[in-house]
Amino acid sequence: MIKPGIAALAVSLAVSLSVAACGTATPSAEPDSAAPLSTSTPAPARTPTSAAAQPSASSPAASPTPEALKFSAKTLDGRAFDGGTLAGRPVVFWFWAPWCSKCRSDAPAVKAAVGEHPDVRFVGVAGLDTEAAMKEFVRSTGTGGLVHLSDEKGAVWTKLGVTQQSVFVFMKADGATEKVTGPLGADGLATRIAKIQAG
Repeated sequence: MIKPGIAALAVSLAVSLSVAACGTATPSAEPDSAAPLSTSTPAPARTPTSAAAQPSASSPAASPTPEALKFSAKTLDGRAFDGGTLAGRPVVFWFWAPWCSKCRSDAPAVKAAVGEHPDVRFVGVAGLDTEAAMKEFVRSTGTGGLVHLSDEKGAVWTKLGVTQQSVFVFMKADGATEKVTGPLGADGLATRIAKIQAG
C-alpha cells in the first residue's frame, strides 16, 4: 500500500512509470517473462577480483555503450553515476521502492548475490519515495554493499522500461537485457545471474 504523500511524488515520474501496488503491473507494463530491451555489439567482459575491485561510478567504460546504459544519475550517497561505466560486463539492476514488501523480501537474496558474484555489477534503482526513505531501506535491509541510485523522477526506470517494483533487469556483457518481476528469491536470482554470466 502506497504511503501518504507518494501520489504527489509519482506525478513527476515519466508517463511510462506507474505507481502501482507493490509488484502489480499496470496496463502499460511489460510481461513478467523475458523482455529483450536492447542489444549492442558484443564486448569482452572484464572480471574484477572482488566486489571492491569494481570500478567507481565515475570510471570510464572500456566497451561500446549500449543504448540502455546511456544515462546519468545520482547515487544515494550523492555521487554522480554514469551508466556507461557498466558497459562490457554483466549487470543486475534491481528496481525497488522503500515501502514495497516484495522489494524488502528480495533484499536478502540480492545482498548475498553481491558477495557471491564479484564479476557482476549490481545496481539498485530506488524510486517512488523520498531519499530519506530510500536511505532507511538500504540501512534496514543491509544492502549497502551495492550502488543504489536515487531515481525520484523515474528517469532510469523509464530508460529501462520499468513500470513497477520489485523488478530486475538482467544485462549480459553485450548489452542484451531480460526484465523479470520479483520477488525471485535466492534460487531465481542465481539462475538468471548464471545466464548473464554465460554471455
